[in-house]
Amino acid sequence: MRKPIIAGNWKLNNTITESRELSTQLVTGLKNTEDREIIIAPIYTALSAVAEVIKDSPVQLAAQNCYPETKGAFTGEISPEFLQDAGCQYVILGHSERRQLMGETDHFINQKLFKVLETRLKPILCIGETLQERENGQMLEVLSAQIKGGLANLTAAEMATVVIAYEPVWAIGTGKTASADQAEEAHAFIRRLLQDLFNPQVADQTRILYGGSVKPNNVDELMTQADIDGALVGGASLNAEDFIRIVQFEPLS
Repeated sequence: MRKPIIAGNWKLNNTITESRELSTQLVTGLKNTEDREIIIAPIYTALSAVAEVIKDSPVQLAAQNCYPETKGAFTGEISPEFLQDAGCQYVILGHSERRQLMGETDHFINQKLFKVLETRLKPILCIGETLQERENGQMLEVLSAQIKGGLANLTAAEMATVVIAYEPVWAIGTGKTASADQAEEAHAFIRRLLQDLFNPQVADQTRILYGGSVKPNNVDELMTQADIDGALVGGASLNAEDFIRIVQFEPLS
């Protein structure tokens, strides 16, 4: 049984004070949650402050990105070691905004993933197709390339802590959401691909999250699907009431 994950990616939002306030609301509203993992990813400057707020609560801390070196002359970058020191347990890698706006490649994301694993943090590897790629019938090809590139040279044992997040780019921040059937089709394909790349056990144990305009009014249907193991939430994670409701999803019968 795969334990669901609901992760909130705050992106470039919330000051340190606002991050404290929001994380305090989440800790209060989710204090008795045990059957699912809860993760929030504030901006770098708020990580330590949020870590103090969520200490001894069910809420875990993630960073939104990292650099694949420990330390050195890398102005403006931050390593997994420093993220761990700030209190992080997870690191988001390969988000579509990093790929599109910062030009990150599968190879570079793969380097970061290995560094995250070396530091004993847990990576959340994001993949997803653009609207043009979907309309051109390239969705499966794109997902396959991103999975194979991002997970290149990993062993089955190293896959034990890797989480995958499928985020169709056309649904991120647009208000458009892949239908439950569309999301399940992609998730099922990813799981079959993991079986081919590794083995059936890895495929069965890997948690695959859906991201792309997840809201309180669609999370229950999404979480009904067999291969959807949680959500990577963007805008709705900035509102405590909405995010708490998403965490408290109840799959439709």
